[in-house]
Amino acid sequence: MSALTVALFGALAVYLGGWYAGYWIGNFSLLLLILSLVTLGYWLAERFHFAPARAAAARALVEQDAQRRSELARKGITQVDGDIEKARQSLLMQPWWLDWTAGLFPVILIVFLLRSFLFEPFKIPSGSMIPTLLVGDLILVNKFHYGIRLPVLNQKIIPNHEPKAGDVIVFRYPMDPRIDYIKRVVGVPGDEVAYLNQKLSINGKPVAEARADKPYYDADSIRYAPMFSEQLGTVKHNILVNPDAGPPLIPKEAFVKFRDQCRYSAEGVVCKVPPGHYFVMGDNRDNSEDSRYWGFVPDENIVGRAFLVWMNFGNLGRIGSFD
Repeated sequence: MSALTVALFGALAVYLGGWYAGYWIGNFSLLLLILSLVTLGYWLAERFHFAPARAAAARALVEQDAQRRSELARKGITQVDGDIEKARQSLLMQPWWLDWTAGLFPVILIVFLLRSFLFEPFKIPSGSMIPTLLVGDLILVNKFHYGIRLPVLNQKIIPNHEPKAGDVIVFRYPMDPRIDYIKRVVGVPGDEVAYLNQKLSINGKPVAEARADKPYYDADSIRYAPMFSEQLGTVKHNILVNPDAGPPLIPKEAFVKFRDQCRYSAEGVVCKVPPGHYFVMGDNRDNSEDSRYWGFVPDENIVGRAFLVWMNFGNLGRIGSFD
């Protein structure tokens, strides 16, 4: 069993090393599920086979010692050297390969359940959600807000709230579901979303927008950027729009599906959101590849609702909830 355990740890190291080096894209949910099942097997084997076998060996040792002392006592020998307690404790001790498998099962199971059904952490990798979220923000995502889903399969089994305009969601990128994206919901099923000349309209009504009192300062580029306040449904948030940038050049060939639901022009794009899908955009409007480029987000791709920055090691003032 120790050789098998070494082989399993070796396979895990290769998988994680290749993931870190970028040779392949890992699936952490699947990895946790596999680790939970493997360590469960070790835990069951420890509880019902290995631990009873060690206990039986320890009892046999104690019985043999008692029998030996009894035989010596019949011969008149009462002073017997030797203490078997250390040997008994050695027999009862878990071997290392059970410590690092069966011993870790409860911890891995708790992490798997928390991450699958309650909250999942993510790190913001790009600036598409500036100024709401910055590169390096560590966020928490509510996994049950939109319903309970089966781990790995992401199949909804218990419905809850529906995503609404203004929500910040994490989802599996439709072009490559192995990658997680984060954007803001702009249009829900049935909405007609228009983004023309850098102005957003929903169902023919312009979305309320006002220029912020102060521009946004980008510490990385040491530049100021125009910032606006936008109202999507009940959610008021800030966005970045550069009036000098002009409408983006949107490649229609990148669209995944429902391409016929969108009309493109030199001014921008108008899309009718199909059932079971959502139109999402980044708050950094001129620097975000979103539904304007690759299409709608299917409901089955949604991971959860982002709601909290729990850490930013470069700026502790970032910690807190956001809209």
